[in-house]
Amino acid sequence: MKIVEIEFRTPELLDRLLEVWEASVRATHLFLSPAEIEAIKAYVPHALREVPHLVVAEEEPGFPIGFMGVAGRRLEMLFLSPEERGKGLGRKLLQYGMDHYRVGELAVNEQNPQARGFYERMGFRVVKRTETDEQGGPYPLLYMRL
Repeated sequence: MKIVEIEFRTPELLDRLLEVWEASVRATHLFLSPAEIEAIKAYVPHALREVPHLVVAEEEPGFPIGFMGVAGRRLEMLFLSPEERGKGLGRKLLQYGMDHYRVGELAVNEQNPQARGFYERMGFRVVKRTETDEQGGPYPLLYMRL
């Protein structure tokens, strides 16, 4: 497994990352309906193209098993293939972000307690809660900092 920073984001890579995103969300975001996942999915390629720092974990070149996006010191996204959960990949990606970009803040869905627990084990603490997500949906967010 190799962690690589992606500068040139090809359509093929974006398609593969979208597959990882969808599988990850379907496995972890059980509070979202299939229709809500499909609606959010429409925005993911844009987010992947625009996030300043896209870091991918690859099993072999061109075959991502996880990824994260970082803007400033904020973790914007971190998604893993479901079969990779619990094997230390999330920790490796986040540690890479902390080491290379000084990641020190993030937001996580309150209804995703496994993610919250992971970030707490990595040293993050809740500093703020909102009743809705950033799109105004009924999904409370927890804002966390190191």
